[in-house]
Amino acid sequence: MARRLLLSALTLPLLLSACMDQMAPPEQPRPPTPPPIIDPPACSTAPTGLGVAGVRAQVVRAARVGAQGWNAPHVPGEVLIVSAGGKVLGAQALRALAGVQVTEVGPGTRLARTPAGEGDQAFAARLQAAGVRTQPNFVYAALAVPNDPGVPGNAGISIGTLKVNQTYLTRVHAQDAWNVLAGLGKTPLGAATAVLDSGQDTTHPELQGRLSAQASFLDGCPDTTSGHGTATAGLIGAKTNNGVGVAGMVWGGPLIGVEVLGEDGATTLSVAQGLDYAVKQGAKVINISLGSPGNPGDTALDAALASAAKSAVIVAAAGNTAAEGVYYPASHPDVLAVGAVGAKDSELACYSARSSTKLPRALDLVAPGGAGFGACPGATREQDLPVLLAGGGYGLEAGTSFSAPLVSGVAALMRGANPSLTADQTRALLLDSADRSGGLPLLNAEAAVRAAVKASGQ
Repeated sequence: MARRLLLSALTLPLLLSACMDQMAPPEQPRPPTPPPIIDPPACSTAPTGLGVAGVRAQVVRAARVGAQGWNAPHVPGEVLIVSAGGKVLGAQALRALAGVQVTEVGPGTRLARTPAGEGDQAFAARLQAAGVRTQPNFVYAALAVPNDPGVPGNAGISIGTLKVNQTYLTRVHAQDAWNVLAGLGKTPLGAATAVLDSGQDTTHPELQGRLSAQASFLDGCPDTTSGHGTATAGLIGAKTNNGVGVAGMVWGGPLIGVEVLGEDGATTLSVAQGLDYAVKQGAKVINISLGSPGNPGDTALDAALASAAKSAVIVAAAGNTAAEGVYYPASHPDVLAVGAVGAKDSELACYSARSSTKLPRALDLVAPGGAGFGACPGATREQDLPVLLAGGGYGLEAGTSFSAPLVSGVAALMRGANPSLTADQTRALLLDSADRSGGLPLLNAEAAVRAAVKASGQ
């Protein structure tokens, strides 16, 4: 039998009891027919169709247009001329418009093309000095608010006697990241992401049809009860905008299930084989929510991680015992080690692994992992994270197992928005975009996606 390294699932309730006793009995909602998500046709002008189907649109009323207004999203190279009450332009205004391409676009509104070599704001200021009333041709983007009940602002999902929302989406600015992509006419699709974990329940309504590939590398008994792999996969890629349950960080894109974790844990061999398989399947992001305290000196797995990190961003849960330091493989230098914040973004959850005197490896990022009801002082059940349950339905969980998939989902969004990003570039942008205002490197999905888009020149 292969030597086991006690690479176990990093989920807090496993430290509290053998079962997910915080979970409600499985629910089996009847999903309505989801609206299609349609990418608008490519065009060379400003978007007019408000992008993604099934989302709420936001209308922004522009007041006086100063420097701030010109910093708002607008069509470059265009200035709108607004004539109050059909007022005829004076001689000075006509002289200022000499040689400028002007098109009548509606009652009292003309579209002027900014002359070559002149900025839009400078051109507008010159026209205003000549008595012409101007403004930008503002761009109004769709707000990519999915209709899943768990999304903040929607009705919430029932878990036992509680009504809960995915408040962690707001805390990491997921909504804002989706808006960035919607403003570009894109749905929030992720690059291929592999989940190295226990097996996923593909009969769950939120995962049906979501996995593009599956493989098992267990050399022992499969884990058929904890639902750990189902929960982590759902945080990344649960069906979104389908009117049911919760929203995944990505709304679509390849999700690869790689079973490496069984009843007795994972082994060097199962994880190494899983990494190799994920890379061969084209995974650009790999989530590993398992580990072992300390570094066992696993040379074989070290090599497998280093090899996979050449093409994939590897994200791993840091561990669930605060005094042990960052677990392995999260402590590997080519892996992003993710800790968990609880109820406050400025404080690590009481269970989260962190740098220690014994093992000074620092956390790369932190993300909400649940407050740790039953383990952390003051934590309440509704402060834990809503996740998918094996067998259907939803439950509440806590642990770095569930903060890591949020980072993986954002990395997938980044590489989906900008496929030219390398793994190293994606890691660097993720780290640089973290919100450190509270003293911890908190995941910021919006800043990370904006950085990825900017790097593509969009």
